[in-house]
Amino acid sequence: MSNPRVAILGFAIESNRFAPVSTRTDFVDRAYLAGSALLSDARAAAPAMTPEIPAFVRRMDSKGLWTPVPILFANAESGGPVEHGFFMETLATFERELRAALPLDAVYLCEHGAAITTEEDDPDGLVFELVRSIVGPSVPIVATIDLHANVSDRMVDAVDTLISYRRNPHTDMAERGTDAADILVELMQGARFCVAHVRMPVCAPPTQLLTASGTGPYADMIEAAEALDDPRIVNISVVGGFAFGDTPKNGLTVIVTTRDDAELARQIARDLVMPAWDGRAAFTPALTSLEEAVALARAAGEDRTLPPVLLADVADNPGGGGRGNTPFLLAALLHADVRDAVLGVVTDAELSADAHAFGEGAAFTAHFNRDERTTYSNAFSAPATVLRLHSGKGVGRRGQLAGCSFNLGPSALLQVGGVQVVVITNRHQCHEPVLLEMFGIDIAAARTVVVKSRGHFRAAFDEFFDLEQIFSVDAPGLTSPVLSRFDFQRLPRPVVPLDAMTTWKPHIRLLREHGAPA
Repeated sequence: MSNPRVAILGFAIESNRFAPVSTRTDFVDRAYLAGSALLSDARAAAPAMTPEIPAFVRRMDSKGLWTPVPILFANAESGGPVEHGFFMETLATFERELRAALPLDAVYLCEHGAAITTEEDDPDGLVFELVRSIVGPSVPIVATIDLHANVSDRMVDAVDTLISYRRNPHTDMAERGTDAADILVELMQGARFCVAHVRMPVCAPPTQLLTASGTGPYADMIEAAEALDDPRIVNISVVGGFAFGDTPKNGLTVIVTTRDDAELARQIARDLVMPAWDGRAAFTPALTSLEEAVALARAAGEDRTLPPVLLADVADNPGGGGRGNTPFLLAALLHADVRDAVLGVVTDAELSADAHAFGEGAAFTAHFNRDERTTYSNAFSAPATVLRLHSGKGVGRRGQLAGCSFNLGPSALLQVGGVQVVVITNRHQCHEPVLLEMFGIDIAAARTVVVKSRGHFRAAFDEFFDLEQIFSVDAPGLTSPVLSRFDFQRLPRPVVPLDAMTTWKPHIRLLREHGAPA
């Protein structure tokens, strides 16, 4: 096809049912890019958006003449359900701009896949269906999603290929954007695909969805899928899901796309899910208690013959909807007089403003979480000294954030007892060493590093800590891996690991050509 017109759009957020509502401001502060602004950011040296669209655009540029039709990409840090009115406004923008852009030769959808709103459990499905209804049954649509997406039937039915990340931490987002371009070109050249889709009764906590070899049945599924070498296979997506979404579409999902071979797609799907089902006990997390974590930190500070430790505050992960402000680990470290520790990053706009008002070198009483916003945002005060101030703007150098610009807002490094604490304004998980290094912190010299992150830090802090030095801490928070602590109302039950299940028979849906049954 010569000079195809390809629309680009997406609504990307991971929604935690138990977190405060996400608003328009959350999207505007992160990435709300319409029309030419979308394309300009995609082609920037350090984009603000996630890497999929920039990679898609680069790949399409490399293939020859095409006409990108940038519609709108709205992306926010993981948070609570999206304000429904804002989502409906965004949906109306998608509809208006897509209709104005017709005719189109193809569409690329870049979504997270785990959105919910204050009134809708499947906004991603609404977006996908809307796009299909506008462009018609014959226009190719390819979508990329996070491996923490909660995949509905209508999401699968509305597109030709659904492509999820394969790495957790997410270091392959650009690769998946490239895949989307390649597959979309193949579809525009007349390819016909078959799809097999199966959902498992497994809603694993995110800590159990790492993909490094040997980390559990989910990693084994990814490894087995990637080992398949068959030219009939277009894509295999093994989507772990996001338990905190609490939706009827929750569940570990496998989507196999083949070149006009329905039986192959069905067989691969079956072969992938059954070993994972047999190993389902591994979807229950094993955590380090708060007391044990503090003891490890104190020992590392007192005995330099011991290796340093990294403590992951997995229950307060902003990348999963946590507020990034719980004080439980900090209070425990201070109570135990732990030395040479670094904690990053605490989201507290009021405290950061205080530090900037006092200035570098000032001693003052740091009031953490004076404006309590959630059950776990307990107020906490301690003497502190302002060590360094920063605008909060930077570019990542490793892992998920490598090459991407970020803005933490006015930020400060405080000395609180034996702990250096990075305080920021704009909520962000600590999954990038630059978030500490920008304050002059020598991570290699620290005896204990605490990160408010669930797992993405592993792809960036691995230059400082081996796996045996990393501990996921059991503390209270909106992203605790102990799922029994949450009042789930919509999850399909029974489900592993919340319920004891001994038998399950997979129901594999087969589809061909834009959702028509095979």
